[in-house]
Order: sequence, then C-alpha cells, then structure tokens
Amino acid sequence: MLGRVLLGRPSSAFVSLSHVARRCCSGGSEPYRFDRLAGDNEGIGVISMNRPKVNAMGKETLTFMTDIVQMLSTCKDVRVVVLRSLIPGIFCAGADLKERAKLSEEEVRKYVRQAQQMITDLEQLRMPLIGALDGHAMGGGLEFALACDFRVAATNAKIGLTETSLGIIPGAGGTQRLSRLIGRSKAKYLIYTAAVVSGDAAKDLGVVDEMVSQNETGDAAYQASLGMARKIVPQGPVAVAMAKKAVNEGLEQNLADGLRTEWACYENIIPTKDRLEGLRAFKEKRKPVYRGE
Repeated sequence: MLGRVLLGRPSSAFVSLSHVARRCCSGGSEPYRFDRLAGDNEGIGVISMNRPKVNAMGKETLTFMTDIVQMLSTCKDVRVVVLRSLIPGIFCAGADLKERAKLSEEEVRKYVRQAQQMITDLEQLRMPLIGALDGHAMGGGLEFALACDFRVAATNAKIGLTETSLGIIPGAGGTQRLSRLIGRSKAKYLIYTAAVVSGDAAKDLGVVDEMVSQNETGDAAYQASLGMARKIVPQGPVAVAMAKKAVNEGLEQNLADGLRTEWACYENIIPTKDRLEGLRAFKEKRKPVYRGE
C-alpha cells in the first residue's frame, strides 16, 4: 500500500500512496496525492492538490478523494489530516467548468450528487481535518474547506460561494454548511450576491478560524495548520473521534437528544485501553502513550 519515500524537510519524511497517485497522474505530475508525515509531524496526514492551473474539481478529483476517504476510514496511524494546495495563491477554484460544459444533464446530476457525497464522507472521517487556505477558495473549493473541522487562512486568501453568478447554486454542501457555520442571513447574503471576501473578512464572519500573515514561501496557512495538528496528535485518538462525533451530531439535535449522543460517545470510550492509559499516566506523572485502542 505504501509507495516511495519522498524527501521533505529534515524533521519529516513523506510516504506517498503510490497506487492512488498513479491513477491520478498525467504527464509525470501528481495532481492529487496523500502523504503520511514523520518525525515531529508523525500522526499527521496531508492531502495535497496540485492540478494545474487552479485545482479545478472534476471527475479526477472525485476518483482520488473517494479512494483516500475510503483508506482513511480504516486508518489508525493518521490522527489528523491537513488539506492543502501546492498551487501558489490558489487553494481550489471550484468546479472544472470546461469539463462540466461537456457533460449531459444526466451526467451533471450524477457528478454533483457524487461530489456532495464525497465531501460529506470527508467531513465524517473520524479524525479531525484542517483546511490550509494559502490562496483563493471559490465555489466547490470553499465547500471542500467547509467540510473541515478547522480552516486556517493566509492573508492573501479570498473565499466565496460564487455559483449564483453562473446561474447555479452550491451543490456540494455549501448552502447547508455555511449557514450552520455563520448563520442564515450572512450565508444568504454571501450566496445570493456571489460575494468574494478577503481572508480578514472571512475571519470576521467566522468562515475561517485562524488568520496568518503569508510568508515568502507561500505556505503560511499550511505551516500554521501543522502547528494546530501537532497539538491534537498527542491526545487520545478515540476520545478525539468521539468528541468530533458528539459535537457534529449533537448540533443537529435538540439538547436532550444531544446529551444522549454525548453519553453514547462517552460509553464507547469506557472499555478502551486508551482510557486506562490516561489514568495510569496521570498517576505516574508522565505523558500518556495512546494507541487508539
């Protein structure tokens, strides 16, 4: 399953899922890839988009992301996932409109439904996801980011659900996730007007969680996302997964049902080895070593 080791910074090695990368490669490049980090960043997985020129989302995107979500759904050694772009100044510009123009009405229906399901499956992964926005996130690109638990944006980033300017609506969860995140009226305004807002405005609106000044290498949001991920990795992975489930599902319920969901998640933790390890580590005044069991 694991492919070659790719050289990175001295503190980490990158292991690529070559069977997925090969399927998505063209002309020797890798438009999409997944890497497991090592060293100081062990436990972090990175999904990288590198589809010239603006990471436009097409059938290729669905193929890769469906494969990677399936792999991550059974993966225990990856505790946090960072979603990033390798294209300078661009996170993801949304749908591949040239490809979309060639599709029949039935093919459009199939594609949009598959995109909606893929992004939902990404959102529902057990481990937290962090979207690193080192550039513009438009349309489906912002819908990708909205499926993440956290969004970190650099100061050069701009965001927008711009579909109404094309005579359509966000179809991969944007109308639902944005309104739940920032409120009905603000979401309606952004969608109705196809507004494109700066990273600072996105932070003020609550679309992004952290803003960082862009650096000379253009990866400030990615580096900040790694810093956030490093704070999550040492925590109990089963506990983090259950906390994510309790919060996400509970927010869709009334308080009484939400409390029942919280208890069900807590009950899943009681028989785990990690819970006992946490108690032992506290007693022995040492850092716990969690194994996700």
